[in-house]
Amino acid sequence: MKKILLLGFVLFGLLCPVFAEEKAELPSETGVVENIQYEDVQDLQQGDNSVKQVALVKVLSGKFKGTERLIDNMLTGNPAYDINLQKGDKVILHAERKAEEIITADDVDFFIADIKRDNALIWTSVFFLVLLLIIGRKKGLYSLISIVATVALIFFMLMPMILHGFCPIASAVLVGILSTIITIYLVGGFNAKSSSAIIGTALSLIFAGGVSLITIYLAHLTGFAGEESMFLYSAHPELDFQGLLSASMIIAALGALMDTGVSIASAINEIYETDKTLKVKQLFKSGMNIGKDVIGTMSNTIILVYLGSALPLVLLSDNIDLQKFFNLNQVATEVSSAVIGSIAILICVPLTAIISAYLIKNQKEKVEFEFNEPDDN
Repeated sequence: MKKILLLGFVLFGLLCPVFAEEKAELPSETGVVENIQYEDVQDLQQGDNSVKQVALVKVLSGKFKGTERLIDNMLTGNPAYDINLQKGDKVILHAERKAEEIITADDVDFFIADIKRDNALIWTSVFFLVLLLIIGRKKGLYSLISIVATVALIFFMLMPMILHGFCPIASAVLVGILSTIITIYLVGGFNAKSSSAIIGTALSLIFAGGVSLITIYLAHLTGFAGEESMFLYSAHPELDFQGLLSASMIIAALGALMDTGVSIASAINEIYETDKTLKVKQLFKSGMNIGKDVIGTMSNTIILVYLGSALPLVLLSDNIDLQKFFNLNQVATEVSSAVIGSIAILICVPLTAIISAYLIKNQKEKVEFEFNEPDDN
């Protein structure tokens, strides 16, 4: 019955109204490069290092599957933007209509958007899933379901809510709490231990949202810390980008918070199972002692995640005055995100410890009392 209720809850989260909009753009297609020729670009005013590849591309999908197109591909010498094609490469084709009604292949222009990389991603993901199921077995299966549910919540609930004007922070907190409930109940079961971890994680998420708002205001962070923010602004200038920044901080801290909450709650549960004479205060103290060890590793984890993702930015500090470096909007954003995630973990430890000590102690005593209650008859 509980599994059915949880499944219904998952479906409710995933089938929330998705405010999908019909897109006028044509779907992208895949193609393969069959031949490449190079042409002189001196008269194209593209720079001294520019080279033009004229690629013969065969369309592999869609309405015009099997047709061939000659597509120009400019190489400017900048590896961040160039797509250096070779014969046999599979590519993603961006399609643009030349006429309102598409009848023949001549009514559509194709451009090379990027190299097709999803096959490599699929194989890596399959390898991860196989390891997860072999090593985790039943728990691994539940973890897989929770991962799918979390990704679905982000793509089919969080994204539409934000794009349609809902508060990004409230949306992120709501999705984070739903993800936490699904994940922890699936993996840990319906018990006081899981409930304690969920409550501690949820309260920590809300706290992290409040701290992120204050930090963004005091540090004058704009929410434009990368090119993707500028691209999003071009498409949706009406969005609250400071709110989006706060939402990204909340979502980024979610995994570490769940890990911390479950670790503390599980430890207190095991301690109580070993010695059921312990009082709430003693359980709380034990949870705090364990939490002090968790704090060091989990905070380090968050800092390393942000440092790893921003490694090119870190290397850039060698060429910039340190005062200017740490006051760059992008650097301040990364530092703020790492510190706020660490603060949320610090808050999660005492919150989960006190909630776990109280719920586990009282629920277990209540169950034992009901089980041992004498029959009046």
